[in-house]
Amino acid sequence: MVVAATAAAALFFVLWWVLQDEENPWIPAGLAASVVMLVAASARQVVMRHASTRHVVDHERERHSEKYRSGRRSSIQEQNEALRTIEKQSAAADANDSLPEAHLELFQLCGEFLERTNQALASPTLSTERRLAWRTRQERAQALQKHHLLSWARDSARMHTHDAQQRVRLHEKIEVANRALDCIDTALRKYPDEEELNRSVTAVREFISSARVAHWVEMAQRASFKGYYRRAIDRYRDALFYLTRDDPEGERAAAAQQITREIELLRARLATHKAVGLDHESDERFS
Repeated sequence: MVVAATAAAALFFVLWWVLQDEENPWIPAGLAASVVMLVAASARQVVMRHASTRHVVDHERERHSEKYRSGRRSSIQEQNEALRTIEKQSAAADANDSLPEAHLELFQLCGEFLERTNQALASPTLSTERRLAWRTRQERAQALQKHHLLSWARDSARMHTHDAQQRVRLHEKIEVANRALDCIDTALRKYPDEEELNRSVTAVREFISSARVAHWVEMAQRASFKGYYRRAIDRYRDALFYLTRDDPEGERAAAAQQITREIELLRARLATHKAVGLDHESDERFS
């Protein structure tokens, strides 16, 4: 504005000197100087408005940037705290022989933590250093998640199998043992190649098979004691079916041979009864 005022004054005097032969030369000279001042004032207003707008935009951008950085620092701090909490609860669950539900809860907490880390890693603005830090936390949470799911499956299967062993009726034994299989199958869907889980499945299935065999052997022994030899043979055959449904090896083969010998002895006894005329009485008792 100082430069504009100087230029307007110079223009005024120059025009006044040029137009001094005219009547009232100061009027056109004053008008010209006024035009210069009006143009300068308009230009100044435009420049000031632009500067003001730029200042506001820069301020808002800085405020949002600071808010974003603060939020990101807060998010990282929250995730660090969440992981430390999970690690403390994990150590407590392992040290105190907690119930299976405690391990299942920790498995779920690890899953929630991993969901948040996946969201953070999906951000394109995440720096390489922070991405590596997130990866480290993610790997730690994944290890804890696997550990507690396996612990839950193992302890649950052990608890249900022990409960099944205390049951008297066969259908109750099988029902409770199947709950153990359900727990193991849940873990297998997540970790299908885990050898520990596959061994647990084999052990529970062997228990179910043994329970069925023991049930039918006991029924056969009762029938044989009462003289119902045909019924005893049928019961032994049922036991042999469950025993040899899979390829018999080791103790299973020895047990199958023992049952086969019992069947042969019963057949021989039944033949003897027929020879002495007691078969009719045995048939009546069997019926």
